[in-house]
Amino acid sequence: MRLSGSITALATPFTASGELDLDAWRSLLARQLEGGTQAVVVAGSTGEAAALYDAEYDALLRSAVELIAGRIPVLAGTGLSNTAKTIELTRHVAALGADAALVVTPPYVRPTQAGLIAHYQAIAEDGALPLVLYNVPGRTGGDLLPDTVAQLAAHPRIVGIKEAVSEPERMNALLALKAEGFCVLSGDDPTACRAMLAGADGIVSVGSNVAPGAFRRLADLARGGRRAEAEAWDARLRPAYDFLALEPNPIPVKALLASQGLGHGLRLPLQSLSAPHHEAARHAAGLIVELEHLCRDTLAA
Repeated sequence: MRLSGSITALATPFTASGELDLDAWRSLLARQLEGGTQAVVVAGSTGEAAALYDAEYDALLRSAVELIAGRIPVLAGTGLSNTAKTIELTRHVAALGADAALVVTPPYVRPTQAGLIAHYQAIAEDGALPLVLYNVPGRTGGDLLPDTVAQLAAHPRIVGIKEAVSEPERMNALLALKAEGFCVLSGDDPTACRAMLAGADGIVSVGSNVAPGAFRRLADLARGGRRAEAEAWDARLRPAYDFLALEPNPIPVKALLASQGLGHGLRLPLQSLSAPHHEAARHAAGLIVELEHLCRDTLAA
């Protein structure tokens, strides 16, 4: 498996009463396919995986696998704080039809680098699915360092990394590890254009939930080396990046999804977007409509 381009870390829609909204979920998936998204992640941090019951997790993944029907890869978030449980969940999602597992560094427990190597190698050796490493220190409390990634990248079942550390030095160190069987993906929307222009294979995006066409265009331009056009398009997306950073993910993106008729909020302890940001949400929603229309018009031409 080689992942590349615009990949969406899917949000999970809920009904007004807080139940899983599978109709909205299927609409979200259909819009991703229509917009040109090149892979999706089910039940990652953007998908509020920690707030999902087991049956809900299964329903989301089954629905995604069924609707997508092999047209693009479906990744499932399986990273937990314990290695044995992560292996068990990875086996489970393989049986449900996932194409790969996105495995975040173990949250909260803060293992050493040697512990991270042992953790990922054990999951990879179990062989249930190809693994994509996921490093997001701000959420997990641990940092998967490039030297550690270099050791893990040699394993044939470890096929890439989603890196959310935004500093260019970190991305450059990881880009040196790119190989036929190992991809490097940006996990940070605001710096993804820079990363892809430098050689990153793609982006695992939050914003592409609401603007799949715009992020596909960004990925195509940047990965195609069209620097001036990519940077100009990235600048047009900048107000959306700024809005999505106003409160912790996925609060802002779910406000935008609600404006598109896809869901009604979050589960505690997360709460809906604060009232002072509602005007910013309206502006961001308008911008996204404009950019998505432009992408569709360009495609039609």
